[in-house]
Order: sequence, then structure tokens, then C-alpha cells
Amino acid sequence: MYNTLTEPINDHKKEPSMNEIFGMNVVCGLIVAMVFSGKHGVDANLPTEARQIEKTKNDEAVTVETLKQILEAFNRHDLDAIMEYFSDDCSFDFPRGPEPCGQRFVGKDQVREALAGRFKGIPNVHYGDDRHWVAADMGVSEWTLTGTTTSGVNLKVRGCDLWEFRNGKVVRKDSYWKIVER
Repeated sequence: MYNTLTEPINDHKKEPSMNEIFGMNVVCGLIVAMVFSGKHGVDANLPTEARQIEKTKNDEAVTVETLKQILEAFNRHDLDAIMEYFSDDCSFDFPRGPEPCGQRFVGKDQVREALAGRFKGIPNVHYGDDRHWVAADMGVSEWTLTGTTTSGVNLKVRGCDLWEFRNGKVVRKDSYWKIVER
């Protein structure tokens, strides 16, 4: 079995077809469009009282600054700080794995263990060149991951995270990486 968190795609399984890659890009584009559509935000046409109620429900609103702080914790490899952002019932979908979703980790313990494995497998992993968007309880982070695996493979890959929040905490983090072919 290969390490789904740190090894490059180099096995003898079928590579994704151009249609599959196109389909993944379309799905990501639709998600970003949904986030930017404002359908998850506060409706400016609501009466003032209704907007105030909606604002109260979102008191623990997530901001672009929140996503930047999470990324900073990832770059420090600070598991305690990272896990403070996650809810107890969170899930984390890694880009590679045995399922169409990659590999899913559920609950704080599994997510923490998976992240510890990422930091161990890529000891100098760093996320840079980042951009972030937030709309109500959803967010998007784009970044470039760099690092060297413990087996000596140098990584530099663009990727993104699709975030879902509840009460200011991460309930789902879904990660995507570009496939680099050399």
C-alpha cells in the first residue's frame, strides 16, 4: 500500500482522462460560483430587523482573516492551534485515497492524526501564494504547496481547500491538488 498523503502519483493505476479532469474543474468552478453568488449570505433586501436576526445567527462568522490564521497555523505545523478551528464532528477529505473523495478522516482525533502524518511525511510542507474567499458559512482557499517528502521527492503544486463552517468552526475541509506530470 502506498502513502496517500505524501507520495506522488506514480502507481500503475489508470490516470484520469481529460474528461474526468475537465469534470473536476467544472465542479470546483461551480462551487466557487455558488460561494460568490451570495446565496449563502445575508440578503440586503431583508427588513432591518430580519438582517439583525441573521447577523446574530452569524456572530461567529468566518472571515478571510480566519482562513489566513488557519493557514498560518498549518505553516507552523501547530496541530493544537489548527485543531482549535475544527469542530468535534469535523471531516477532512485529502486529495488522494481509495475513494472518489480521496481519503476521508472524520472527527477531531482522525483529522489530527492525518495532519500529523502529513507533517511527518513532508516535514517542511509550506502553503504560500494564497488567496481566500468567504461567503457566510463557506470558504475557499487557494495556495501553492511546497516541500520535500521523507523519501526525497520535491513537491510544488497548486491546490485549494473548500471549507464549510458551523458556529465559527470547521465542519468540513475538502482539499484538491493539481496533478503534476513530468
